[in-house]
Amino acid sequence: MSLAAEAEDAARAYAQWQDAVAGVLAKSRRVDPSELGPEPQRLLETTTYDDVTVSPLYSGRDELAEAPLPGQFPFVRGSSATRDVNTGWLVSARYADSDPAGLNEKILGALENGVSALWLAVGDGALAPDALPAALNGVLVDLAPLTLDAGADTVAATDILYALLDARTDIADRTAVRVGLGAAPLTGAFSGRADVTLAQAVDLARAAAERTETVRAITVDGTAFHNAGASDAEELGAAIAAGLDYLRELATAGVATARALGQLEFRFAATDDQFQTIAKFRAGRRLWARIAQVAGAADAGNAPQHAVTSEAMMTQRDPWVNMLRTTLAAFGAGVGGADAVTVLPFDAALPKGALGVSEGFAARIARNTQLLLLEESNLGRVLDPGAGSWYVEDLTDRIAEKAWEFFQQIETAGGYRAALDAGVIADRIAATRARRESDIAHRKTAVTGVNEFPNLNDPPLPVGVAETGAVAARYAAPFEALRDRSDVYFVSQGSRPKVLLAPLGPIAEHNVRTTFAANLLAAGGIEAINPGPLDLAGDAVATAVGESGTSVAVLCGTDARYGEHAGAATAALREAGITTVLLAGPEKAVGDVQGDARPDGYLTARIDAVAALTDLLNTLGA
Repeated sequence: MSLAAEAEDAARAYAQWQDAVAGVLAKSRRVDPSELGPEPQRLLETTTYDDVTVSPLYSGRDELAEAPLPGQFPFVRGSSATRDVNTGWLVSARYADSDPAGLNEKILGALENGVSALWLAVGDGALAPDALPAALNGVLVDLAPLTLDAGADTVAATDILYALLDARTDIADRTAVRVGLGAAPLTGAFSGRADVTLAQAVDLARAAAERTETVRAITVDGTAFHNAGASDAEELGAAIAAGLDYLRELATAGVATARALGQLEFRFAATDDQFQTIAKFRAGRRLWARIAQVAGAADAGNAPQHAVTSEAMMTQRDPWVNMLRTTLAAFGAGVGGADAVTVLPFDAALPKGALGVSEGFAARIARNTQLLLLEESNLGRVLDPGAGSWYVEDLTDRIAEKAWEFFQQIETAGGYRAALDAGVIADRIAATRARRESDIAHRKTAVTGVNEFPNLNDPPLPVGVAETGAVAARYAAPFEALRDRSDVYFVSQGSRPKVLLAPLGPIAEHNVRTTFAANLLAAGGIEAINPGPLDLAGDAVATAVGESGTSVAVLCGTDARYGEHAGAATAALREAGITTVLLAGPEKAVGDVQGDARPDGYLTARIDAVAALTDLLNTLGA
């Protein structure tokens, strides 16, 4: 078959698919297919927080030129062509203990059971800098890369670490020792985290470049932006802007460009949106490679990427679901080419011991999540397995473009520090955070176990579990604040706040809306009492109200049933003692009913659920 004939067949098949889409959409919308326009598939498109359009179908029509192989500029397909496919990415674990002996035991045990990289908190209530030798006793630092997280104590921790390395006589190849000092003053300035000064970070980098070991002094911590609510492109754009600021400072200090590039590594958040995560890590490498190219050292633009599962996506309620979220995040980061991945424990959003499980159990699940992906699912055996996917390649390009636009906005403002001082970065991220919070509040965006399919039978959390000291704008926090109020009520009253469901008509009619109402109420910690279909003619309404012990009721039925009986049902409920009557459905369904026979409010899929549930809890005295 000729190329022209193949193209004609492809065009015909695409047109047939469009006709099929139009047929399905027309049926569901009860319109004629001709009313949907020439591109009905556009109605199935979705838009990300970066204003990137995701199409319902990708085909050869979306094919892009193949990117260079892994290890080649612009490193989209990975920073190295020689990564051990039998090992895959590094399984990193973070430790924040103050007891050096206990920490050493944990580290050695983890290294024996699958961990291959260490991320060690030092100072600020964690390990004291002078306790580093004891904590790392017996650790083969040439086999397990080490990254410090020492904040303002980075200089002191570095001096002690260097002394420790200099004293080691068992290291055959010192270039095999990979150390990250973790200095992050620029991103720390955004998050408010105490860190070394920029001048100290530059000094650390200059000294690190002279070491025989492979040492990178500076971490560009993109999670600082993610935790504040940034989109993927905003996280990348702000991160490369900060990275460029470091390069400029190092150049001013006389560090050659290639050596300066060798002093930076990046840390990004991995979320449970696996395709966004895959594309983000690929786009991040492309962006930084472009910076290195313009700086005159393109081949040095393959900075390591450390992925950390998102703190913002973690929930306090139904926290076991976090195991699934972090699995998806680790999958996305690994497939996306991250060099090291840290999976946070599933109970990371809760104080230690709040669930009654040991710290060791949570750490083991986090570690084994990655080991299952690597050793049983064999994800590490192929470099950049997403390459060539029309969707992944397009999404990578679109995220890179949006990130570059934000980077240019920051540069136009005078560079990272000037933009930070002017509020350019914070304002942009705050706007995205507000959009996401609105979507979650309106339940356009689902948080499983929180605003959708909540488990009201979860035991109350310990008193005082809230957002005190939280570093991330957690997606679930507004709904979980409502659940906290319900917990306080439960502890004092012995039961949850209650709302009576008033089903109208047979189960086949009201089931959809009783299910909707019960799910919505549970998201705010409110129990739905469902007595079954109510007979408005008898004393069933009075009996149901009396047994429920509540002053709030929700009518549930079809729009047609509401048109006939909503007024009478509302009046009957008020007569039985209900003071607030809500209706599960649109206001137009009750027609022209007036006065006390008209419901007080309406619960639909489009309401601000946080606001509505807050009002309900206030009404119920919670």
